[in-house]
Amino acid sequence: MKNAFHTVRALPLALALLMAGCSVPSLTRAPDSAQSAVPVSWSTDQAAGAADAVQAGWWQAFGDAQLSRWVELALARNNDVLTAVSRVEEARANLEVTGSAAAPQLSLSAPGSANRSLSARTGQMVHVRSAQPVLQASWELDLWDRLGSLSRAADRRLQASQADRDAVRLTVAATVAQAYIALRSLQAQLAVAENTVKSREDAVRLLTDQVRVGYISQLQQSQALAELESVRQSVQQLSLALQRQRIALMQLVGGSGDDQAQALARTTLSAHAGLESMSLPAMPAPGLPSSLLERRPDIARAQLLLAASDSNLAAQRAAFLPQVSLSANFGSLFINALDYNPARVWSLGGSILAPLFNGGRLQGQFDAASAQRDQAAYAYRGVVIKAFGDVETALVSSQQLQAQWEHAKEREKVLGRTLGFAKDRYEAGYASYLEELDAQRNLFAVQQEVLRLRQSQLENAVALYQALGGGWQLADTAAPQP
Repeated sequence: MKNAFHTVRALPLALALLMAGCSVPSLTRAPDSAQSAVPVSWSTDQAAGAADAVQAGWWQAFGDAQLSRWVELALARNNDVLTAVSRVEEARANLEVTGSAAAPQLSLSAPGSANRSLSARTGQMVHVRSAQPVLQASWELDLWDRLGSLSRAADRRLQASQADRDAVRLTVAATVAQAYIALRSLQAQLAVAENTVKSREDAVRLLTDQVRVGYISQLQQSQALAELESVRQSVQQLSLALQRQRIALMQLVGGSGDDQAQALARTTLSAHAGLESMSLPAMPAPGLPSSLLERRPDIARAQLLLAASDSNLAAQRAAFLPQVSLSANFGSLFINALDYNPARVWSLGGSILAPLFNGGRLQGQFDAASAQRDQAAYAYRGVVIKAFGDVETALVSSQQLQAQWEHAKEREKVLGRTLGFAKDRYEAGYASYLEELDAQRNLFAVQQEVLRLRQSQLENAVALYQALGGGWQLADTAAPQP
């Protein structure tokens, strides 16, 4: 007992000597925080008259039930969303694996044997059968927080995967919304082109009759035919673009083989709603620039990955220090020679494992973890810079696109009146049909431009909702400060 007491007293001394022999590297600071990339205010004053902040389900602000159905179907069936959900489950399982290392480990073994040998004493064959069930227990004392750091790193990677899942959902919702807007715009442009074809077909028939009686020359008829074929070509181009957009939209919600996607596509195309079914929502309030850090899931993901790399670096540093483990075995020995009366066996022990020479492996692992931490810091800063650029771009575009659309609408009104004047002059015999034809061409062009600008406005509204986080909040995934 006295010797055992002296042994226990010697353990701290041995541990101190082992630690003295371990060259533990020091932790260095991560590169500059992303906070330095946060502007004090937005560069445009457009935010001053903004409406309420972005809410979840932001796509409903466009007032189009079909759009909501497309987005909701995509969030349930899109492959990228399903993959991101699966990555969350993988990260959760990895956390369980990592966390189990800090818990006591129990195992049960039951070795048995049977042998036949010649007894040197009696000269007879002896049969010996034995069994020894043993319960084994071991536990690593996490004195330097190595296991705790690894567990925290895994937990932060789990939270990062949850933020990534939300970022993917936001991206898919925005992509579907913009694809739907493009489809509606093509429908509207196609309707304008088809109406123009009908009016020009009527005009060509009238001009053909006038050429037959010698009222006008064939030049005007030929020009009208050329313009008719030009618009017919536009109809074909728009029809092709519309079908391609339909296929692209269906791919976002499960593919052309998905029955629900096919049914929804048929309903959407049969509506012939164009852009009239959609309203341009009021611009959401961007809030203070600093608040954006808590409203974008991609920023939270980058922040959490940086925190995870910090924890992993701490674990790699702790690997330079001795590992202390306790172990215990409890069992019984059954032998036929003893009529299987059990003999109790047990053992208790501890161990200290200190790295002395490993060929630079630990230092290399620490240096790699340090470089990974720096990479995560740079990635975090890059995500923050891009996020503010996204918001600034959408804010500026909102202002400029509105002005362009207003000018185009005014030009459409003027060209509409110009066409009326040209028709009156032609019918009164003061001008040739070429003047009216030129006015028709200009009006058709500006009508298409108005629709494309409205499409750009709606798509930019989606981009702004996405840039502001789509109603996501940091509370959805608690992100620690790196």
